Amino acid sequence: MSVQVHDKIPVWSWLAPLAALVFLGFQVADLLAASHPLTLGAAAVLLGVVIFAAVHHAEVLAVRVGEPFGSILLAIAVTIIEVALILSIMLSAGENASALARDTVFSAVMIVLNGVVGLCLLVGGNRFHEQSVQIQGASASLGVLGTLATLALVLPNFTTTTPGPYYAPSQLIFVGAVSLCLYFVFVFVQTVRHRSYFLEDAALPDDAVPAIKPSRTLVWASALLLPVALGCVVLIAKLLSTPLDRAVAAAGLPNAVVGVVIAGIVLLPEGIAALNAALANRLQGSVNLALGSAIASIGLTIPAVAVASLALGTPLTLGLSSASLVLLVLTLYISALSLVTGRTTIMQGAIHLVIFGVFLLMTAVP
Repeated sequence: MSVQVHDKIPVWSWLAPLAALVFLGFQVADLLAASHPLTLGAAAVLLGVVIFAAVHHAEVLAVRVGEPFGSILLAIAVTIIEVALILSIMLSAGENASALARDTVFSAVMIVLNGVVGLCLLVGGNRFHEQSVQIQGASASLGVLGTLATLALVLPNFTTTTPGPYYAPSQLIFVGAVSLCLYFVFVFVQTVRHRSYFLEDAALPDDAVPAIKPSRTLVWASALLLPVALGCVVLIAKLLSTPLDRAVAAAGLPNAVVGVVIAGIVLLPEGIAALNAALANRLQGSVNLALGSAIASIGLTIPAVAVASLALGTPLTLGLSSASLVLLVLTLYISALSLVTGRTTIMQGAIHLVIFGVFLLMTAVP
């Protein structure tokens, strides 16, 4: 989470959802040409600003409730946006979007574990030389993440009931159910049974910046504005889904790039929050945000899209390609080496960022 929260509502944080509501009203009234470049440009700008507004309000609530509840709240808010974007495109594209959920979830994991974590470790290590995280919390998070990633993205390639990177309906239902259950067990451990594993270890460092809790008025305002912002994100994303597919195809890029774009847009504000925490020497907060977001991205997104796939009768491609599978295994392995020692430096950050660069290259040039 951010290191500071002011005791007033930033103008942009309520003006952005209001502008989005006005824009959507004009769209419903058929006063704007949906395919006009100016309309699409305005929609893209509004989408980015409203996502920032949504995460800002979730962050205000997160600071108020404290760790690790705050990281969970922020991760769930981001995952809701991710699921909404995926479902809106699935509804409009049908079978053509069968691999979108896989590409988006895989991209989210790679962006979080390599891009966000790598940047946090690099800038934090550069400023403070060495930072610490709770070993118990990191190992528990990586254990859950590795299990969810294997069940959702690896195992479908090796089942025989349905050929190809697919689950049979019964398998999909079971994997979605156990993924959801495992996520809730993780949340229980993180918030109740072993909450201390996910808190800053002992006292804050002398150079750590304390978080300033928002007032009750600000919390209520954010609680009202958050669902409005999330709703605007869903509706604007639906408007942009078809032009995004066409732009990627026109550029000659693989369809997987759409998943990277969605994951990148959704995770950008959360990545900034994690980076701010690392710069304030609160690496535990950064790790909670990053790993919690990756776990929620699989544990909540896969069950949601599985239900949508079964309800719509459309196929759901889940199994990763060989190259993506190699990168996933490497990422989980390096993440374990980076975090389970409890101490991090710029070396770990540089390794994660190199893997992230390779992931981007393999996505654009497979």
